Amino acid sequence: MATSVDRFRELLRIPTVSHADETLTDWARFSEFEAALERLYPATHEHLTREVIDSHSLLYRWPGVTSIEPLVLMAHIDVVPVVESEWTHAPFGAEIIGEGAQAEIHGRGTIDDKGSLVAIFEAVEQLCAEGYVPQHDIYLAFGHNEEIAGSGAQALVAELRERGIRPALVLDEGGAVVQDVVPGVTAPTAMVGVAERGVMTLLLTASEGGGHASTPPAMPATARLARAIDRLRRRPFPTRLASPVRAMLTTLAPHAPQPLRGLFGSLGLTGPLVAAAFSRFGPEMNAIVRTTAVATELSGAPGENVLATSARASVNVRLLTGDSVASATQRVRRVINDPNVDVTVRHGSDPSPVSPWRGEAWRRISSAVSISLGDEIVTTPYLQLGASDSRWFTAISDHVYRFTPFHLTRAERDALHSHNERIRVEVWLRGIGFYRALIEAS
Repeated sequence: MATSVDRFRELLRIPTVSHADETLTDWARFSEFEAALERLYPATHEHLTREVIDSHSLLYRWPGVTSIEPLVLMAHIDVVPVVESEWTHAPFGAEIIGEGAQAEIHGRGTIDDKGSLVAIFEAVEQLCAEGYVPQHDIYLAFGHNEEIAGSGAQALVAELRERGIRPALVLDEGGAVVQDVVPGVTAPTAMVGVAERGVMTLLLTASEGGGHASTPPAMPATARLARAIDRLRRRPFPTRLASPVRAMLTTLAPHAPQPLRGLFGSLGLTGPLVAAAFSRFGPEMNAIVRTTAVATELSGAPGENVLATSARASVNVRLLTGDSVASATQRVRRVINDPNVDVTVRHGSDPSPVSPWRGEAWRRISSAVSISLGDEIVTTPYLQLGASDSRWFTAISDHVYRFTPFHLTRAERDALHSHNERIRVEVWLRGIGFYRALIEAS
């Protein structure tokens, strides 16, 4: 008989890779994945209704005693592409490496995000097989193109809004159970995202007349563009503590040694000092205390001996809670300070609203953490650094959270969107218990 791990590995082997150019996406693999879910989880498909939304996104409804104040559990079906030669083990082989507590499943999607998706199915299948009926309706919402900021989640939200559904709690991927992330805090912490940064792309364009590279002008377009990029690097956005970060530090203060306990517990006075210090503790800590901007794509002349008539750079900006697309664009223009460099917004969305870290919805999450993952874990609010499908659900719920119920090491987190993505088997199995506890508390 197939086990939970067997089912997980089978689903990992289906390469549901999404591409920014969707003509490159093999949609047959997504259909294969949908069929595999139906075959592997018969009790779920007997008790829940399933609809296909926007071609390949999936919406399940589990009828409860009442349809008001439902729970929505989210994940996404798609995974990012791989460079197979960079992997130690086949990226879609789902091999188990090691034994006992060290046994790991290697494969694209183990953490991002089939780990959560399959754990949700495992929890629902167990409860359905036991004849469990939830107190409130439960929806499972699985977007098919999250990795390319696609239309799936937006279509799911539109469908739920059309039906007048306003969830009491929405949970998507997000922070994990981590240790030694916040300076001075060694206790394991469940980082539950109560908000996420906004995301935007700016296009910087420097133009000139062009010509032969043998007779360059004093300030060619490429040099003008390079200067603009360097000005952005040398004058980063100011540091500050957004409300979710303040809440995180206040929650963790009792678990920090002195003098950090005093600093975290008196942020009304020490906030600017703490924010400035965090910006020096590496990229992750820097990103929670300021809006970040980094040049990514660059383009210039079509040939090595040709002057660029137009040099361009894409700048990826992640907006801290309290900043906006408009305010960040204005600041970038001011910092570059060059009328010959055009700054335009290619696309952008403001930071998400902040969900409360008190009240019934929060209590249900923290209780599920304690029951399934351990009483010693401190559940804390957190500002999610990356964007997720959950940002669309803030249109229909005031209680949208982002948490992946797996205890992840620094190395495991670093493998997200990179090579050798993997998860420990024991860690993944405990995550099933989290979703079960959350469902039973709903």
